[in-house]
Amino acid sequence: MCHRIVTRIFRAGTRRTKVTSLPLDFVHDSVKDLTTAATIVEGVAALLRRATLRLAESGGPERQQTLAYDLAHASAALETARSLIDYGAKGETEATITCAFVADMVHDLSSRLIGREQLWTVQVSELASYEPFVATYRAPELLVSLAATTGPRHLDDDYEMVQDTFRSFGKKVIGKHAEHVHRENADVPEEIITGLADIGAFGLSIPSEFGGFSEGGEGEYMASCVATEELSRASLGIGGSLITRPEILTRALVKGGTEAQKQYWLPKLATAEVMAAVAVTEPDYGSDVASLKTTATAAKRDGVDGYVINGVKTWCTFAARANVLMLLARTDPDRSKSHRGLSLFIVPKPLGEAHGFVFQQDGGGRMEGRPIDTIGYRGMHSYEIAIEDWFVPADHLIGENEGLGKGFYFQMEGFENGRLQTAARAVGLMQAAYEAAFDYANNRNVFGKNIIDYELTQVKLGRMAVVIQASRQFSYAVAKMMGKGEGAMEASMVKAYVCKAAEWVTREAMQIHGGYGYAEEYPVSRLYVDARVLSIFEGADETLCLKVIARRLVESVQG
Repeated sequence: MCHRIVTRIFRAGTRRTKVTSLPLDFVHDSVKDLTTAATIVEGVAALLRRATLRLAESGGPERQQTLAYDLAHASAALETARSLIDYGAKGETEATITCAFVADMVHDLSSRLIGREQLWTVQVSELASYEPFVATYRAPELLVSLAATTGPRHLDDDYEMVQDTFRSFGKKVIGKHAEHVHRENADVPEEIITGLADIGAFGLSIPSEFGGFSEGGEGEYMASCVATEELSRASLGIGGSLITRPEILTRALVKGGTEAQKQYWLPKLATAEVMAAVAVTEPDYGSDVASLKTTATAAKRDGVDGYVINGVKTWCTFAARANVLMLLARTDPDRSKSHRGLSLFIVPKPLGEAHGFVFQQDGGGRMEGRPIDTIGYRGMHSYEIAIEDWFVPADHLIGENEGLGKGFYFQMEGFENGRLQTAARAVGLMQAAYEAAFDYANNRNVFGKNIIDYELTQVKLGRMAVVIQASRQFSYAVAKMMGKGEGAMEASMVKAYVCKAAEWVTREAMQIHGGYGYAEEYPVSRLYVDARVLSIFEGADETLCLKVIARRLVESVQG
């Protein structure tokens, strides 16, 4: 599949990350200690299982929210560490990164436990046997040795080609617009949309029989993950997030659309002839999708059977530029049916002005979009949209009659992979922040020497490198799971861990820049405010932890 993508796109050069040699004492220990790291991972897993049993016995996530939230994040860090073990076996640097992350994971768990041992039924003292390992791999000199590299990625050749192509496009096309769009709150330049369409970016998840490049399996998810990371490295707002817009609608159509709907819409999505926005969230409900109020009532207009939509949607990203909204509405007025009364629609609309739009439809329909100004993640713009008596034909209900009441499940098909893609966006953002900080530290002189020469700077960069590579490898692991039809739980975990990690990495990158980090003169300030949105969209962190991760953890010990 990846091979087919790159036959249509240019082979781009790339700057390879330089891998520095590690001090021999650490090299020897890291390779030898990889077995110890694996043992620690399984030991921590047993402790977290015990805490999960405690959560189940004490009323579950709703009754013990603090325990559930911390346990979800501890479990996400554990699975990140578990995904690194195979990576660590591939070389000296890889082994050191793996051991350093496992030590970091244990340290994080201990900080969650102190003062709450009784709540968890796990004692900090139970981690005591891991202290020598943690001391070795949290040692400043160990982290200093990792400051100059985030480590090799170990991508297959096809994915290396995808990486090179999208990295080059990010640098040459997206990069020159990123700062202007952020500072001026401008629109996504059409050059980016047409350019991404030309290299096949919008067809990565669309089956090949419908004009895309997906042939199913691991390749589809890995290619999207790699492409998203590289585009996000150039810009979150006008790069990495742009190619996920059609993907959510694509997956809903593949899951539940009629053959005619697939034949009509998917080729248009693949070429960007049709750009989509998602209209699911509502002002009063946020992540509580099952309670939404927007209605779609069966009606006939000008002799055409269809539905009339009424309601308000919010946080509709890219809604002005989009040609269609993927809109979730209640088709069954019986609210006791919760999500079982929801259906999913493709709602055509004209192109609108970025800073607000009003459309009138023949027959009385009205749609008004009000932009929501944000501190970051600019370019695509988010909107609150009020919809009154907006008519859509019956064949715009995904699945038509067979799709009635199944909209929640269709949209979740796209949202689960959306969590993986959000993690990939976070990895790209972190990589950009790390590189900016590393470059600045090597060129900024303070008190007679460059910032890079100070131990504290190197320790920060070293931990950034560890966290970034761990996040990347976990993302790859989840992509491979999802290619096998698995990994729904892990997709939630990777989003939970990686998006929080991005906040820390971009914060430290800004700090390394000192006062200039707070100025818009340097891109790191954009990276910092962009990172903040990652734990909010595609499932707010708290909702994801309590309603998805912790709940499934409890189910796993009760089954």
